[in-house]
Amino acid sequence: MHGTLARLAEWWALGGGLLLLAIVAVTSWNAGAFLLSWLGLGTQGLPGYEDAVRLMVSAAALMFFPLCQLRRGHVAVDLFVRALPGGLRRGLDRLWLAATAAAALFLGYWMVIGLLETRADRTASSILGWPEWPFYAPGVISLALWAAIAAVQCGEAAAEETGHGA
Repeated sequence: MHGTLARLAEWWALGGGLLLLAIVAVTSWNAGAFLLSWLGLGTQGLPGYEDAVRLMVSAAALMFFPLCQLRRGHVAVDLFVRALPGGLRRGLDRLWLAATAAAALFLGYWMVIGLLETRADRTASSILGWPEWPFYAPGVISLALWAAIAAVQCGEAAAEETGHGA
């Protein structure tokens, strides 16, 4: 697990980080242009700024989920589970890993449906006119990678429980 899937999750999150840097750059440029305009220097913001940022955020947001799952960085409610016997805690962990994998696959399925419908409808952003369906693809990939990591973690936990190692 710490091989190919781990590297994919790391590179995928790096891609999400690069998108966030682009969002920050575009936002900074636009904010600077509005400030200059407010000071009377006759500069304007970037046309279609809202379209570009909305589409980039929608792509970048899910790109961090696989790495978060890989590192077990998700929120864990430990308060009550801490007092449970070890076997029950491990069983709950496997249950939630399986549920996470199933939920990510479910969401990915519906995102594929949304991608296909958006493509068929030729939906475009309102100002720039960019087709919106390509911005679904990073989300689909993110959800598939997230599900794969959670499923592998679940399998590893089960193998450790039965003493077969992972």
